[in-house]
Amino acid sequence: MDEQGGDRRFRVGHAWPPVLLLLVALLVVAALTPLRLVAAQAGSLDSDAAETRAAAPPLPELFDNAGISGDGDPAAADLDGGGSSLSAAALRRAGWRPGAPLTLHRTELTWPDTEPGEPDNVIADGQAVGVSGRGDALTLLATATGGPATGTGRIVYADGTSADYTVTAPDWVTGSPPAAAVSLPYANARTGRVPRPVLLYALTVPADPARDVARVELPRLAHGTARMHVFALGLRAPAHGWTGAWSTSTSGYTAVGPWEDQTLRLVLRTTSGGLGVRVRLDNTFAEEPVAIGRVTVALRGRGAAATHAPVPLGFGGAPGTRIPAGGQVFSDMAALPVPAGAELLVSVHLPERVTAAPVHTAVTGINYTTAPGAGDATGEAGDAPFTGTLSSWPFLTGVDVLGGPGSVVALGDSITDGVGSAPGADRRWTDVLAARLRDRADVPDYGVLNQGIAANRIVTDRYPGRGASTDTAGVSAVNRLERDVLAQTNAHTVIVFQGINDVRHTGTTAGEVTAAIAQIAARTRAHGKRVLVATVAPCGGFRDCTAEVDAKRREVNAFIRANGRPGGRFDGVLDFDAVLRDPDVPERLLPAYDSGDHLHPGDAGLRAIAESVDPDVLRPPT
Repeated sequence: MDEQGGDRRFRVGHAWPPVLLLLVALLVVAALTPLRLVAAQAGSLDSDAAETRAAAPPLPELFDNAGISGDGDPAAADLDGGGSSLSAAALRRAGWRPGAPLTLHRTELTWPDTEPGEPDNVIADGQAVGVSGRGDALTLLATATGGPATGTGRIVYADGTSADYTVTAPDWVTGSPPAAAVSLPYANARTGRVPRPVLLYALTVPADPARDVARVELPRLAHGTARMHVFALGLRAPAHGWTGAWSTSTSGYTAVGPWEDQTLRLVLRTTSGGLGVRVRLDNTFAEEPVAIGRVTVALRGRGAAATHAPVPLGFGGAPGTRIPAGGQVFSDMAALPVPAGAELLVSVHLPERVTAAPVHTAVTGINYTTAPGAGDATGEAGDAPFTGTLSSWPFLTGVDVLGGPGSVVALGDSITDGVGSAPGADRRWTDVLAARLRDRADVPDYGVLNQGIAANRIVTDRYPGRGASTDTAGVSAVNRLERDVLAQTNAHTVIVFQGINDVRHTGTTAGEVTAAIAQIAARTRAHGKRVLVATVAPCGGFRDCTAEVDAKRREVNAFIRANGRPGGRFDGVLDFDAVLRDPDVPERLLPAYDSGDHLHPGDAGLRAIAESVDPDVLRPPT
């Protein structure tokens, strides 16, 4: 890689003194971090707005239901009106302790700081809750009893304007585990433990990141038996000043190792560069917390070796952290200059026993691990301690760089995930697209985030959403949209390239696929992001790609093309079908683009996809 100062791919020279780099990075953070106004500082607010905010109490002052009981006194709480409740012991085992911080969908929340049997949630009925600050979304940590609960609430801004929102909380027992923030193994009833999974959800609705919030009015439900219980809420802070440079989707929760007192060294290639770096770790789908020891980041040399001493990454100033079940953490920033297109090594020490982990399995390269009991090797620049290899990315889901123009997210299946490309060569179509952006002086170096999962579907879930499983095809695109797309760091444009696994599935109709694509587009556009939808590529010659499958595919593609026009449901269409198909046999891939299995394009086909994308269509909404 050319590391000269004039190369657009590496705008920060290694020769800068470390102290100067740190100073510059801190100045950039200070300049780009948005101010969070509170009532005492709101000089720009009129007196009526300030009085309105002061009059609305914080959520804990509105708690009117006791939904958490101790296992020794299960009758002390009643969440569902029938004497059943959440178990305080089960919550603690999941890491959801009283007053514990929780980060879900990039929103910082706090679990109720209450004792079992005390009021710990609000039964939503239009109550006004005092909230301050700015955010690009509002997240409600909630569940429903008596069936799914749908209601309409309101976000009231300090300038006197407001916006209504509608949200549905699935039922705590009959709801979908793939959509849940956490699944607990049992509930309490008056007579004792009930061994059935119960669910809590992180429900997110759009907010205007350019305006200060004065209060939030909780949803008001139509009359009926269902009730929505809100345990916490918060604004998702805008990610100004950061660009997502790499990401991957959690595709399942699998048995591992066991890993104990050993270090994982994970390899990735950035798509955008900056003066500083942070990482995101997720404990998605887990039912218990995971202890994270030290974490470091370094530029990769060869294999598991770094080019320099790895740089420590703290967590709120501490060297390690503990991630609750279903939660995530962002590291502090390290003032490490990161070139666009560089390979990084992220090393994670796991001090405690880990028998199952959230993973992404379709890794196109090799990751590394030390032997069990080898201890903390995160600071090692050499590769000697890393004697084992991994075919997945556990826990690590994102890398952000300081500054930059924001990112583009590709939501897809195995074609996006790189199946069919040369292993370890970074030839996925998203990699090629990122390289094209770096080589164009007239286009910003957007980060390109690959959220592809092999065998993933839009409509139906493959991974069941709870428990260790060998199926790592993920939950549906509809159910992972919030986590994998809407909560990505400073993402402004989304490319949806999915559907071939749905039309191949005999239980899914073309109408269900198009309805799901429309839902994804509507939710994404509501969050202020542009949506580009790609047509579904042909698969004729693959073992189950029958004439009936191709007919469904064509029906889906007709819908996509029709809705990319002005006034349609999308902001544009990328016709990957037209790029990849054989013009003489349009139900099949062009032989030159076929990896050999007739379903997945090879390197030439993936490059053709990337080269067909006009970079100008990736520009953020104005």
